[in-house]
Formats: sequence, structure tokens, C-alpha cells
Amino acid sequence: MAEMSRQRPVARPGTMRLVDAVKYRLPVAGWVSILHRVSGGLMFVLLPFVIWLFDLSVSSEASYDGFTSAFVAGVGPFAPWFLKLVCLALIWAYLHHFIAGVRHLWMDATHSVSKAQGSFSARLTLLVGVLLTLALGAKLFALY
Repeated sequence: MAEMSRQRPVARPGTMRLVDAVKYRLPVAGWVSILHRVSGGLMFVLLPFVIWLFDLSVSSEASYDGFTSAFVAGVGPFAPWFLKLVCLALIWAYLHHFIAGVRHLWMDATHSVSKAQGSFSARLTLLVGVLLTLALGAKLFALY
């Protein structure tokens, strides 16, 4: 038997590193699944920030003015562009997590997903998530 010129990496439990993970060629559905987990983790980690923003926006009229001015003048050491960037990351995380979650629910409910349908829905999930994030990001950064 002829030897292969390039050997495939072998994944052993507990020994996989990030460098090894890059060598694997994941399908689009695999990337959507990984990003679904990343977006959920990002939303969890930034939950105190979201609660702080919500508290600022509903406590009183003065705190609402502070909330709106935070995105114009910044807050403490944080520049307004940094706060907007964090909010943009939250927007992407929520949109991607929601759309990928709906995709997973649809696949579970129909039980009729082929490889082609899975790939198409994964590409659609990425496209819709990015387009909605760009649209809401443009509004956040006052481009329209």
C-alpha cells in the first residue's frame, strides 16, 4: 500500500491544542456550532455589563441621561468607541446565538436534514447574523 504524503492529525482526548484544531478542515456547520458556543459564552461573560447598562437606563431620568451620554462622552476610563464596540460584540453574540438556535430547533423538529441542507442553513445563519450585525452596528455608530 502506498504511503500518504501527508498524514492526518490524530486527536487524542486531552492532548488537543488550539494549533492542532486549526489543522482540521471543519465544515461550515461545524464553525456555526463552535460560534454558537462562543456567542453563548460571550453573552454569559458580558452579563454584568448588560445588567449595568439596563440599570443605568431604567433607574431614573438622570441615570438615563448618564446612559445616553456614556455612548457620546464615554464613562470613566472607557472611551465611547470602546463601549460601542462591546455593545457590537453583544449584538453579534445575541443575533448569532438566536439564529443558530432557531436553526438547531428547526433541524431537531424536521428530522429531515441532509448534508446539503445543513451546509446551506449554516451558510444562511452566518450570512443573516453578519448582515443584521452590520445593520445594527451602523445604527449604533450613528452611520444613519
